[in-house]
Parts: sequence; C-alpha cells; structure tokens
Amino acid sequence: LLAFLGGILTILSPCILPIIPLVFSRADRSMTRETIPMLAGLAVVFAIVASLATASAGWIARANEIGRIGALGILAVVSVSLLLPAFAETIARPFARLGERIETLERNRNTVVANLVIGGAVGLLWSPCAGPILGLVIAGAALQGSSTDSIAMFVAFATGAAMSLAVALFAGGRMLQRMKRYAGLDAWVRRSLGAVGLAGVFVIAAGWDQQLFARGSAVETAGAEKFLVKRLSSAKRGGSSLDIGKSIDEFTRERSSMMLPDEGPAPDFDGGGPWINSSGLKLADLRGKVVMVEFWTFACYNCLNALPHVKALEAKYRDAGLVVIGVHTPELPHEKIEANVRSQVKSLGIVYPVVIDNGYKIWNSFHNQYWPAAYFIDASGRIRYHHFGEGKYEEQDQVVAQLLSEARQKK
Repeated sequence: LLAFLGGILTILSPCILPIIPLVFSRADRSMTRETIPMLAGLAVVFAIVASLATASAGWIARANEIGRIGALGILAVVSVSLLLPAFAETIARPFARLGERIETLERNRNTVVANLVIGGAVGLLWSPCAGPILGLVIAGAALQGSSTDSIAMFVAFATGAAMSLAVALFAGGRMLQRMKRYAGLDAWVRRSLGAVGLAGVFVIAAGWDQQLFARGSAVETAGAEKFLVKRLSSAKRGGSSLDIGKSIDEFTRERSSMMLPDEGPAPDFDGGGPWINSSGLKLADLRGKVVMVEFWTFACYNCLNALPHVKALEAKYRDAGLVVIGVHTPELPHEKIEANVRSQVKSLGIVYPVVIDNGYKIWNSFHNQYWPAAYFIDASGRIRYHHFGEGKYEEQDQVVAQLLSEARQKK
C-alpha cells in the first residue's frame, strides 16, 4: 500500500517531468486500446528493470544501457513523427524502419502491441525520485536481492505512478477533443507535444534531466510520504523484509542541541571499489581527521540538490582536517557502470574521493537506507552524527566545526 501511494505521489515530483511530454504525446488516443497498454508497458518494464537492479551481474547493467539507447530511439521516432509526419520516411534507415513498423501496427489496429512497446521504452528511461517510500523499497530489495516481495512492491509503485498519469492523460485527451472544434488547433498541439517530446529525448540522452529538474524542484513530496509512512507503520507486516516503522523514526528524528553522542565505531570501506580521485582508503589511514561519508547516486535528484552543500563544506574545511568520501551506491543498472560514474563525477565537479559501492557492501556495513545520507566520524573513528535526506546544512557545518575543535584539543 505504501509503495502504491508513493507511486501516485510521483506525479507531483520533478523526476516525472522528463517523461511527461513523451507520455502526453499519446493523450488524444483511445484509452482502452492505447493509453492503458502504454502505461502497462511503462509499469511492467520499470518493475523488471528495478528488480534486476538489485542483482550485481555486470551483464544486467550493460543490457540496461543498451536498452536505454534503444528506448531513446523509439521515442525519438514517435516525437519526430508527431512533429513532422511527412519527414518520418526520411529519417535515418534504422529509425525509419522502426517508425514504419509502429505505423504498420497501428494501421493493422494492433495498437495494443505498439503502445506496450512505447510504454516499455518510457519505463526504461524513467528514474523516479527516491523519496522515503521508494528509498525504503529499493534499499530493502538491494539488501535481500530480487524476491517476490520486492518485485511486488516495485509493481505497486509503478502501478500507482501509472494510475496518476492515466488521470492526467484522460484530462489531456478530453482537452484535445474539445480543441478539435477549432480548425488546425489540435494538429498544432500535437506538433508542439512532438517538439517537447523530442526535446525531452535530447535532455535525457545528454544526461541533463536530473541536473535540470533538481534545480527546478517546485514540489516536495517527502513530507507527504513521511506522513503516510507514520500513519501506516503501525500496521502489522507479517514476514515483511522492511522494518519501515523503525526506519522512518530514524529518518525523522530531530536533534534538540549540538550534543553529539557516540553512535559507535565507524565501519571501514571494505568491499567497495574502484575509487575515483584517490587510491583505496582505509579508515585507519584517516585517524586524526574528521571524516564525512556521503551516500549518493548520480541519478538521484535529492542527492544532486545536496551536492553543492557537500562540495562547499569540503572546500571550507579541507585544510582544517575534514575528509569527505562519497560512496556511490546505485539505484538502477545504468548507475552501476563505472564509466558513467566517472563521467558524472567529472561533470559535477567532485574533487573529493568517491568509492563505487555496486555490491552494497559499504551501504550494508553502515546499515544505511537512504539517498542521500551523511555520516560524520570524529578523529577517533567514532560516528558522532548522521543526517538523512536534504537540509540541515548549517547544522552539518556546526557538527564539522565542533568535531574539528575536539580533534585539535586532543593533539
């Protein structure tokens, strides 16, 4: 139920924006023969990809990368056909054949298959925001590996998102029907959707979608998700793999003062690698330093929102003895590819060490469940503070200053 409701709320979050024009380009089509199959294809493919993302096999990541390229091709053909139908035949041969195949399916009234393919393509490209609910689902699935429970929760989440999109599409389709009363207006709207859809394909292909919509975040759904979890966490979950009630209590815990309790010894970075911007590090090598461990992944817009503050904190206290270590733990298969991570680290201007944690080894050793998550370790190697999600940047600054002061006093 939580996963389903979290999926419904996705319609309000920035991460849905890149696929909105791609989905709405079909808004004037039949609901039963075209819209529902398209949304079903989106939900099924997303659930399959998300479930496979919990496996560590390298071929899965490579196959997903190839699938994303193919999905971009399919959606580019659809968008160009909407924008310039007469130009569809002149597109480069591979794309032209694909476009002709889709058109043939529609002429034969086999629209269900065509729209399942289009919805599947959208599902391959969709990287939903990891709010409290999806973060718990993904983390739980990653800890256990693919199982019927994790697959069911991914399906529930995707079904909720598809249902909210269906409502929006229904309203959009009714609007287009009314526009047909005005000569040429519906064709203009359709071409506009094609242009916006093509722009969306370009933004995703260039890797700008997460950065762009992170900057433009206008709606924050985390508060609503945490409210839902609190309301439902008292329900008994016999045999459930996720202790959601306990997790959300930790997520929402507020600190009333700058008293920094000892939360236990910090785990090492065993099992992670390769490293970027550094050779492999051990916690023992960092004794005497204050260490901030930041769990993140490059397709998480919450992580990208927090990143400027992490970079500023590292630059401010670098010379005073702060060491920031980014732990890149992926959500989806394309985030497991080392070349993609290295490219994003470079383009995002990250200069501190980053360790790739594809196997969730470091994540598990910290008992972490969230993106982003920051753990602050004192000069003796003890965890003294942690924070999940965005925000509390001034408080984190104060924590670092206090731990550095303690370190100077011990010298």
